Amino acid sequence: MLDEKAIAIIHAKNFALLATVSKDGSPQLTPTWVDTDGTNVLINTAMGRVKQKNTARDARVAVVVLDSGNPYSYLSVRGKVVEQRTAGAEEHIDKLAKKYRGVEHYDMMAPGEVRVMLVIRPEKVHVQ
Repeated sequence: MLDEKAIAIIHAKNFALLATVSKDGSPQLTPTWVDTDGTNVLINTAMGRVKQKNTARDARVAVVVLDSGNPYSYLSVRGKVVEQRTAGAEEHIDKLAKKYRGVEHYDMMAPGEVRVMLVIRPEKVHVQ
């Protein structure tokens, strides 16, 4: 469901807002780095963080990615987290650190931190 324009917005150095559902049912928003495998939207986080815990309990999410070159151009995705993947997550955060910060290695991990990729399967996609 992600077309070429949606993938281009994700691959550019654009930040995303991830909306998850809190335990009390209220929305929770987090600005975050974003990636795609061409089919799914990928968000990298750490085990125990709010977005990880919220999506483990309720997989429904929404993601908005604004095109930094044109804020009237954006990608909106509603879907579900279909997997929380730890395999490859540290390599993935290094890839994102290169994209967003221009460094080879993500240097902000806390001791003992376990990285996890939230794999979001799009159910509704809108590109403006």
